[in-house]
Amino acid sequence: MKYGLNLRSAGALDFVSLGALVHRLDPGVIPFRKATDCAIHVSGGEFNVAANLSDCFRLKTGVASAMVDYPVGDLIAERVRAMGVTPFYKHFKHDGVHGPNMATVYSDRGQGVRAPVVFYNRCNEAAAQLKPGDFNWKEIFGGGVRWFHSGGIFAALSTTTAEVIIEAMQAAKAAGAVTSFDLNYRAKLWNIVGGHDRAVAVLDRIIKNVDVLVGNEEDLQLGLGIPGPEVAAKSKLDPSAFFSMMGNVTKKHPHIKIVATTLREVHSTNRHSWGAVAWIDGKTYVSPTAELDVIDRVGGGDGYAAGFFYGLLNGESEQEAVNLGWAHGALLTTFPGDTTMATVEQVRAFAKGGSARIQR
Repeated sequence: MKYGLNLRSAGALDFVSLGALVHRLDPGVIPFRKATDCAIHVSGGEFNVAANLSDCFRLKTGVASAMVDYPVGDLIAERVRAMGVTPFYKHFKHDGVHGPNMATVYSDRGQGVRAPVVFYNRCNEAAAQLKPGDFNWKEIFGGGVRWFHSGGIFAALSTTTAEVIIEAMQAAKAAGAVTSFDLNYRAKLWNIVGGHDRAVAVLDRIIKNVDVLVGNEEDLQLGLGIPGPEVAAKSKLDPSAFFSMMGNVTKKHPHIKIVATTLREVHSTNRHSWGAVAWIDGKTYVSPTAELDVIDRVGGGDGYAAGFFYGLLNGESEQEAVNLGWAHGALLTTFPGDTTMATVEQVRAFAKGGSARIQR
């Protein structure tokens, strides 16, 4: 046993995630109210991790999600294939007018002193209609799966999505997989399906099946319903407040072996100080700090999770796993879109202190 986890050495799939697939319309630095054209990125917090692990880190990954049979669904499905991720879809028919739909995210990038603006259209979203029984988990996990992942945004979409996560987590555990969950607490989503008290109750049921948690101090406090940090952080790069919460986390959920998150100090939209931390089986680990020139900040946290999970799946030391996640998250902010364009060689070079000198 390493990291406190029983990690399988092999499987037909290294990693499977469960969550909503979305498409993001990105007008770049132009605010939406003045936009004349947009790039289209395919995203989803859970999918992003699977896509990053496949495309950058060359692992065998899959995603379970809703898919609507119409042109927007076709576009999203094409991007899933392009990232090398095996899809497991529950298909829905579009009625030509009302849906159901694949959710849309609208997100400009901001610039300098002007922050990015993000808003959504999740009306009649197909993923919110997913329910237990929609996926054949025995078949999906039948050849062996090493790691299963889901997140709090999908859990909050409806009264049934959390039940799908619990069903999948239990099947993953029965198949011998490590399980992880990104809390990604979003009050706006939870307010629609019962509010904070329901969120804590639902997430408690999910986390009973989880080995690895991803989330910052606020996620842990709101999502787990535990007291806030016992110490005050000196800055947003100071991990002491995060680490001070681990006692409360493990008191409520003693089976949790790993908790990890990123640290980010935003100086301007395009200039961030970047770090990462992890609590692994009772010990604490902190990444170096990097000064980032940011093109697109969306997806940086998923980039960290992917690199960190890769380090663990690959048997790296705890510190190296944190550094790989930190390096990949940093590199991801230099690309447009939510998913990676980095290579594992670039990630390893940066994790070891690489520079931006030209590569010839």
